[in-house]
Amino acid sequence: METTGQTFYFSQPGPINTERTLEIVLNRAAALRIGTILVASTSGSTAVKAATLLKDFTVVAVSHSTGFQRPYHQEFKAENAEILKEKGIRILTTTHAFGGIGRSVRKKFGTYETDEIIAFTLRTFGQGVKVAAEITLMAADAGLVPEGKPVIALAGSGSGADTAVVLLPTNAQTFFDLKFLEILCMPSPEHPAFF
Repeated sequence: METTGQTFYFSQPGPINTERTLEIVLNRAAALRIGTILVASTSGSTAVKAATLLKDFTVVAVSHSTGFQRPYHQEFKAENAEILKEKGIRILTTTHAFGGIGRSVRKKFGTYETDEIIAFTLRTFGQGVKVAAEITLMAADAGLVPEGKPVIALAGSGSGADTAVVLLPTNAQTFFDLKFLEILCMPSPEHPAFF
């Protein structure tokens, strides 16, 4: 099957692009018959928006790990978790694929481990691309993605959503089998079209 897609480039990063990102995801998921959509969501706000618009898909909200901001603190708001629970949306809270023990080594010894080097490499495409890859690994490790089928992962540059990619998932231990199939949208303020 041959398919044609389009990549949308936003002139600036951030939550201003959330609604458009969700529309792009909705249209492309329907066109490609992708059933699972992963949503990076720190407070749960983006996940609630996604759950509302993408109600015909399996949506998985992936939060920051507990303790990410400060010890034992969870940033995902309880009221958003309750809304998602009512909608039947799973919330995945687990160790970050690119920042678990390796981040501890960096903080303690001032040196980088492989996982954070991979994260910095993926960030050359943008924060959202890195997060999309990371949440896909995390969801695969939790058994929340279909085996051998593409998913769409959406993420943002700090908050909201401004990046969406189609990925063929894999587990963290087989990271190099992760496949980027399409970049649906991303911020690109230094794209030549904006000068």
